[in-house]
Amino acid sequence: MRNPFRYFKTSPEVIRLAVMMYVRFPLSLRNVEDLFHERGIDICYETVRFWWNRFGPMFAAEIRKRCGDRLSAWTQWQWHLDEVFVKINGVTHYLWRAVDHEGEVLEAFVTKRRDRHAELKLLRKAMKRYGNPEIIVTDRLRSYRAAMKVIGNEDKQDVGRWLNNRAENSHLPFRRRERAMLRFRRMRSLQKFAAVYSSVHNHFNREHHLNQRDRFKESRTAALEEWRQLAA
Repeated sequence: MRNPFRYFKTSPEVIRLAVMMYVRFPLSLRNVEDLFHERGIDICYETVRFWWNRFGPMFAAEIRKRCGDRLSAWTQWQWHLDEVFVKINGVTHYLWRAVDHEGEVLEAFVTKRRDRHAELKLLRKAMKRYGNPEIIVTDRLRSYRAAMKVIGNEDKQDVGRWLNNRAENSHLPFRRRERAMLRFRRMRSLQKFAAVYSSVHNHFNREHHLNQRDRFKESRTAALEEWRQLAA
């Protein structure tokens, strides 16, 4: 495998840290530049932009591969599907998201329309990678039922007023990130960032509220160590 950092004078550790800080936390490019300046590292915010565009999808693909192998080993018994409105240059787009019962983001997909074809594409992408779940929780949008009829999962759909809170809550970190970036200007940029952000969120999502402090600290340290080994 070729070394992806071979033409860069900056150390891979600094590049990984910059990408992680920008994608994981609600920071702007200039915030990341200032944080590195406080640590004695002089970089430009445009350098951070270039690094995340260059290495973010590569890191995300490696995380998705590891995560996919792990999730495929277990039965996917329940998914949560939901969509959120995103403005791009004043035009409403829809970010569809498939989340499992533990909060892992399975797929994030951006469309211009909120219809059956968009939902079908999301479902087929998720099912191709993770298999067919036993239960699919959705809201009352008719596009979900229409898509379920096409793929033969109509009897697996579960609709309820508060049943889909798992998917609703998964949108909140992305909303905070969207505000820090002053929204998006192109659909392709939104799709790219949503895919990278979902993978990074899965990697560092250690369910702090469900684990004891010592267990959480060990899990967090392991996640950071795995991140430092990406593209090594």
